Amino acid sequence: MKKQASSLRRAAQALRGSSGFTLIEVMIVVAIIAILASIAVPSYNDYVRRGQLPEAFNRLSDYRSKMEQYYQDNRNYGTAANKCASDPTAASWNTFTASDHFSFSCVASGATFQSYTITATGSGGPVTGHVYTINEAGLRKTTKFKNATVDQNCWLTKSATC
Repeated sequence: MKKQASSLRRAAQALRGSSGFTLIEVMIVVAIIAILASIAVPSYNDYVRRGQLPEAFNRLSDYRSKMEQYYQDNRNYGTAANKCASDPTAASWNTFTASDHFSFSCVASGATFQSYTITATGSGGPVTGHVYTINEAGLRKTTKFKNATVDQNCWLTKSATC
């Protein structure tokens, strides 16, 4: 009987020695994970945002090219107030349809519609709060970047300066 009790005591002591993690150890691990996440998540969101911006830049450049072709044919950028490429021959592309992350608009201006401005406005996800423009002279502007009003003569991607 003594031998059996002694075996049980040894078994109990062995179990107590390998009881798992302490609360402090778990809290340290959670704190380290929280610190890493606080760095990684904003960086990832910025990476996703920068990946969606070329969609606007490509479409703005494409629309500008089409507007110049339209000008070659019609000697103006539109015939109605605030409407670009208003000739029926441009009906296949002049709707300036929205893409996955941006909406597009075009405004013809001037007395004889000799100028225009095409605007891309972020419409969803991380690019909400971004507004880019291009005009007949090829001037690229950023008027809103990460929900902040800016006035830069370039298309911003990473920071609020060119």
